[in-house]
Amino acid sequence: MNRFNPAKLKLSKWTATHPQRKEKHFLVVDLLHDEAGELLEVELQAIHSRRSEWIDWRRLRDSTTWSMGWR
Repeated sequence: MNRFNPAKLKLSKWTATHPQRKEKHFLVVDLLHDEAGELLEVELQAIHSRRSEWIDWRRLRDSTTWSMGWR
């Protein structure tokens, strides 16, 4: 399990452990909060293709799918 502070996710770097579409390195470019200020989702942008997608921020805690930093 990856341990991190959700408040510090903006501009953090992530590596997919099982790359899809030859995309391995990602950057958190935006955060989505609800009305109460609770973090709901993060926008991950692939470094190579600039393709982005929104995912639940809790998925980044799964160390079998994501590792912190670029490797």
